[in-house]
Amino acid sequence: MKPRDISHARNPDLRASQPALRRAAALARKTAIDSGTDLIVVRDGQTVRISADTLRSQTKAERDSAR
Repeated sequence: MKPRDISHARNPDLRASQPALRRAAALARKTAIDSGTDLIVVRDGQTVRISADTLRSQTKAERDSAR
């Protein structure tokens, strides 16, 4: 059985959950950069610590590639 894409859910709250999570993640990255703290995330089941310096360079690289 193939799972349906959440963007096609009948419940409007469920459809809006992915964009809301993306906004929350972006705000967490911005807060970590502004406060100079590490961001803790889970990738492939592993807890990973990302430094504010790494986040700054990733953000700069994303901005440069968008131009």
